[in-house]
Amino acid sequence: MSYYATTSPLTGQRVQEFPRATDHEISDALTSSDAAYRQWRTSSLEERADVLRALAKLWHERADELAPILTLEMGKPIPQARGEVALCANIFEYYAEHGPTFMEDEVLEIAGGGEAIVRTEPIGPLVGIMPWNFPYYQVVRFAAPNIMLGNTLLLKHSRNCPQSALAIETLFVEAGLPEGVYVNVFADNAQVARMVADPRVRGVSLTGSERAGSAVGEIAGRHMKKFVLELGGSDPFIVLDDTDLDTTVAAAVNNRMANAGQACTASKRLIVLDDVYDRFLDKFTEAMRNIVPGDPTDPATTFGPLSSRSCVDEIAEQVDDALAKGAKLLTGGCRGEGPGAFYEATVLAGVTPQMRVYSEELFGPVAVVYKVATEAEAIALANESPFGLAAAIFTSDRNQARRVAEGLEVGMAWINGTSKSAPDLPFGGVKRSGVGRELGRYGFNEFANKKLVRTVR
Repeated sequence: MSYYATTSPLTGQRVQEFPRATDHEISDALTSSDAAYRQWRTSSLEERADVLRALAKLWHERADELAPILTLEMGKPIPQARGEVALCANIFEYYAEHGPTFMEDEVLEIAGGGEAIVRTEPIGPLVGIMPWNFPYYQVVRFAAPNIMLGNTLLLKHSRNCPQSALAIETLFVEAGLPEGVYVNVFADNAQVARMVADPRVRGVSLTGSERAGSAVGEIAGRHMKKFVLELGGSDPFIVLDDTDLDTTVAAAVNNRMANAGQACTASKRLIVLDDVYDRFLDKFTEAMRNIVPGDPTDPATTFGPLSSRSCVDEIAEQVDDALAKGAKLLTGGCRGEGPGAFYEATVLAGVTPQMRVYSEELFGPVAVVYKVATEAEAIALANESPFGLAAAIFTSDRNQARRVAEGLEVGMAWINGTSKSAPDLPFGGVKRSGVGRELGRYGFNEFANKKLVRTVR
């Protein structure tokens, strides 16, 4: 069996296989990336920005070709796939416009005479390890700022997204990026470990599971490499009053169910004050009950299959564990019939700490609803999770919302809205949700050398 393969989540059929890279090919990729860095780091900012602008144009023009690849490989409904392609184009445009400003020297106010400036420079070849749930976006948010910065990239994509990986590499070539600046590698885990350890590589960025993040962070730390880890989330959705309850419920449903629930920033734990709990729960459960999975190639479909049967197995095991230990099933809880990787939209209540769903990430269309008596209890329950990625707070009292936001141990807090990626907003979390930030100026500086240049006289 090939290490990399496209398997349709809709039909379960293996569509195409791709061979794993040989050790010789990995060695050549490292050599190429290192050689390209020596040239690319000396290129002008305008040349780099031109490549990003060309990429943005290509992504806009090729949307009809790019989006169906996402639908084929991981089951993303075609409207959502188009949205992912558009977001990638926006990220390229953002760094083409703002990257040169981010690279400007910073003059420091210092005691004594002379001058001190901080220069922003690249650090060298980087390894990127990317997941399957957003096959384009996760790559682009890592690649765009680092190409603008002057780094070079070795990209290891998820094993079930090889065609997505090849499409990205093809567009970089067409946009005029010099050979070796962006190299796709169909590597296995042992080869990735050797790449990270290689002295020519200066950093690694991973978006993925806690287990993968721990392994990569350990290797990077042992070899003194900078790393960014974007890991899991069990985001709280906190409802503090019933103002515009229909809008609040719609936001909860949309955020939980987008991408079939396979998003680290999806609201997975709904924490509701007791005086609004019953009404919220009735509306939310009814809305989830009415969501029917469908063919992701149909433009009318909003809820498609999960990315694989193994993902269905995992979410089913978590739900079954909760039910066996006394959780209440309000809707869903069943696998879909047929060969597709379908699982019903599911709502659980009565969840306790003894159940897996209490502390684990639910990477699929399952929501857990909790009732709390006070604002303080809501904050305490939200913070009890080992994760700390994003949170959503819904209330008509903005002072209360800001107070709750200040009390939450998360990297991103949204008031009267849910977490959405944008090129100019930093993305990242705390605790077991990872280390570092992506996007915006913060993401731009993660793999930058902030070099002090001090002129005494």
